[in-house]
Amino acid sequence: MDMAYQFYRMGKVKNILYNTASIYYTVNGSGKTVVLLHGFGEDGSIWKYQADQLQKNFRVIVPDLPGWGRSEMLNEKEISIEVYSEIIKKILDQELDTSAIPAGHDKVALIGHSMGGYIAMGFAEKYPENLNGLGLFHSTSFADTTEKIKTRLKGIEFIKNNGAVAFLKTSVPGLFTGHFKEKYPAVINKLLSKGIQYLPETLIQYYQAMIKRPDRTEVLKDIRCPVLFISGEKDLAVPIQYNLQECQLPAVAYIHIFDSVAHMAMLEEKNKSCEYLHDYLKNL
Repeated sequence: MDMAYQFYRMGKVKNILYNTASIYYTVNGSGKTVVLLHGFGEDGSIWKYQADQLQKNFRVIVPDLPGWGRSEMLNEKEISIEVYSEIIKKILDQELDTSAIPAGHDKVALIGHSMGGYIAMGFAEKYPENLNGLGLFHSTSFADTTEKIKTRLKGIEFIKNNGAVAFLKTSVPGLFTGHFKEKYPAVINKLLSKGIQYLPETLIQYYQAMIKRPDRTEVLKDIRCPVLFISGEKDLAVPIQYNLQECQLPAVAYIHIFDSVAHMAMLEEKNKSCEYLHDYLKNL
């Protein structure tokens, strides 16, 4: 694995205002548009390698969701997966409402990692006409189970008592296989080092939003565009059984299963992840 991976900003940085919060994103490349949404405890730079490769053939938009990276937190009353989906819509309205966009390029493929997939599902429910592709990258359309909600509530209490950094130190390593952690500790440490900039309130807001999100399997049944599922056989955060059930719901679905990956294929299998994303996108 190429350990030159660096967590830094990618390409041209732009922003929108959502109420009073400034939300930042990067734009690179040209052609049909793909949006890469990061997950919990990350920012857009988690997609650095994939964005660098995909921008050779596509226009790649990578937001920092509110409270992560450069983007500011939202007001507490604005917390929901649906609101985060509206922010993605506002970014796309700014980027695609221009005569510079060729005909037929006004739809996007939305790829979401983990929590980013929940936001992509919220977007797909409200704006299906804006999509030509939807990807659940270690993510699911299912709502939290009762056990998952209990785990998140315990996490919220831990964050309140111990802070964001301590929480991420307990949770982030579990997103990788033991083999990867042993072989590439620098990658884990890079992720953990970013936790210093995250406020406890940010983590709590997103946990609350994830707890409240509804089941969206009906969206997969109704969606007209092809759906991509990328899963890890060792994934404890989003068990592979979820995607094996879900991939039967859309009219057209692609599923790729990594047998030696947990929850972070963009780092654990970054080249294969690029290959699967590229093959999916070029066939849309």
